[in-house]
Amino acid sequence: MRGSAPPPWTTPPRPPRRRRRGVRAAVAVASAALLLPVVSAGPSAGAGPASAGSLQRAFADASAKYHVPQSVLMGVSYLQSRWDTHGGAPSVTGGYGPMHLTDSATALTSAPHHSERREDPRGDTARPLAAARSARPAVPPSGELPARLRTLARAARLSGLPAGALRRDPAANLQGGAALLADGQKRLGLPLSENPADWYGAVAGYPGATDSGSAATFADDVYDVIRSGEKRTTDTGERVTLTGVPHLAARTGQLRRLGLKEPADGGVECPATVACESIPAPYQQLEGADYGNHDLGNRPTSQKADFIVIHDTEGSWETTIKLVKDPAYVSWNYTVRSVDGHIAQHVPTKDVAWHAGNWYVNAKSVGIEHEGFLAQPDAWYTEEMYRTSARLVRHLAQKLSIPLDRQHILGHDNVPGTTPAAIRGMHTDPGPYWDWAHYFELMGKPLHPTGGAFGGLVTIRPDYDAHKPAYTGCVEPGKPCAAHGSGAVRLHTAPSAKAPLVKDVGLRPDGSASTVDVNDIGARASTGQQFAIADRHHSWTAIWYLGQKAWFQNPWWRATAVNAYGKVVTPKEGVGEVAVYGRAYPEKEAYPADVPVQAVTPLPYKMLAGQTYALGQKVTSEYLWAQTFDPAGHKVVRGKDVYYEIQFGHRVAFVKASDVTVRSSNR
Repeated sequence: MRGSAPPPWTTPPRPPRRRRRGVRAAVAVASAALLLPVVSAGPSAGAGPASAGSLQRAFADASAKYHVPQSVLMGVSYLQSRWDTHGGAPSVTGGYGPMHLTDSATALTSAPHHSERREDPRGDTARPLAAARSARPAVPPSGELPARLRTLARAARLSGLPAGALRRDPAANLQGGAALLADGQKRLGLPLSENPADWYGAVAGYPGATDSGSAATFADDVYDVIRSGEKRTTDTGERVTLTGVPHLAARTGQLRRLGLKEPADGGVECPATVACESIPAPYQQLEGADYGNHDLGNRPTSQKADFIVIHDTEGSWETTIKLVKDPAYVSWNYTVRSVDGHIAQHVPTKDVAWHAGNWYVNAKSVGIEHEGFLAQPDAWYTEEMYRTSARLVRHLAQKLSIPLDRQHILGHDNVPGTTPAAIRGMHTDPGPYWDWAHYFELMGKPLHPTGGAFGGLVTIRPDYDAHKPAYTGCVEPGKPCAAHGSGAVRLHTAPSAKAPLVKDVGLRPDGSASTVDVNDIGARASTGQQFAIADRHHSWTAIWYLGQKAWFQNPWWRATAVNAYGKVVTPKEGVGEVAVYGRAYPEKEAYPADVPVQAVTPLPYKMLAGQTYALGQKVTSEYLWAQTFDPAGHKVVRGKDVYYEIQFGHRVAFVKASDVTVRSSNR
């Protein structure tokens, strides 16, 4: 969106960013500026109209009280929280309110999700992990936490407001954030100017980054928001507007005043628009023939990566980084930090990380962990994390020729089990509270309709903020979760909210029904996933799902899916049922004598005659034999069998091309 005519301090847009995020220009420190008189800064250019009692009014009041330009305050807040209050609940790093004031003394107490003993993240029964790969570093005392995790206490000292008010009261929280920004400006020896261009250094320092690259990335993103403007309805139902100032030129040379270390260029595979460092996962021998925590490879020469898998850490950044550096733990390719979107690369994309619990997917994917907790719906992700992660995925998709769609950009909860026994141990992150629609918008691939009413497919697409299905088990088993936006719809056996949920025989071989537990994916379809339409009845739509007809509410006045068109697979004529697989392994004749044959084990599901499923991609069968520390002993076995990836349930699956027919979805 664009605002009115720019103020006189604006200049033409800045040039494109360079690859390195170093200091832009030297600026002399003017310590005398600390003694300058306070300058009045009422609602600045770029702020929307304020109405009494609104969050917009609270922004104006905090701006005036602490002499921070309102556009700067709103821009920082947007990159932290998108102006949501989350009912006073903390973010994944213990950040509270629209300004994300952090109080993270308890944020380091949860064990990361790969510490669960029920899953082998390598996912290869030919070589299961030799030892239990779980670890839990000691939790440091509160005083030893980094400053970026303790900003709420400083805001309380600066503002004189009690900590409880800063957590729960949005207006107080904005004042605390404004106080931090004003204090940051003074510490840099800069005046409390009413020109937003003069606040770049204070903005860069706000999230507490320890390197100039992360600080600059955050500040650049804030000023991009100020230039373009934003408006949205918050989680409290208030409409908030930041009018854009298109040609605002920030004083980027102020970055030097922060005295931060320069980012190390460790050969990372990241876009120029993010701050990225190398924190390598160790590759070393352990006891006997065991080694960890990944496999050296030569992708894409050896194999092509077909997937990018999105995870959340179920633990803090500090804990996660300690664990990925442990050779006896497991690995993933990247981790994204919540507070400032900083990215660490651990495993090169040419190598195979152990992260997905399915060896076929590991060999064909890149794994990205995000600091967060799926079962804590109000342990929310910052906007900056979503933005830098989206840039990373878009960059990797282009580099590795991976399509930007939900058949190739998977959640860990979309990765299938390899065998019937493995299904129950597969992970369920990032879960129903990950905002896939917003994520794809940030990647430049919004989830729009691709077909008409007779296209034959639907793309799941509820309004994340307004769609709040009930879940249980976030805090205690069986106890209701707090109401929260969700990108998932619930699936029933009939077109009625009173009808039982559909069953998942892989998760519950006893035939019992699915539940609304936050970790139960048995009757859940997620934003961006495409399914073939099986039936319609009034405001309900049925899709083919796990071999059965599954209904979800989809009224035209509050649609939870959009129409789509594409290719589908269906059993060949005369075939009553088709086996479904969790990996696309070769036929036994393809294996050389020195590589043990891997069983092509069907999952306990069937695709029945007359059913259709959305086609993801066509793949030739492959198996990576990697059982030795020396990669010279690794081999890629390729077969003649061809498979199709399909959206079979909440997880993807594979069917043999010889068993099915491919056709257009509208036939």
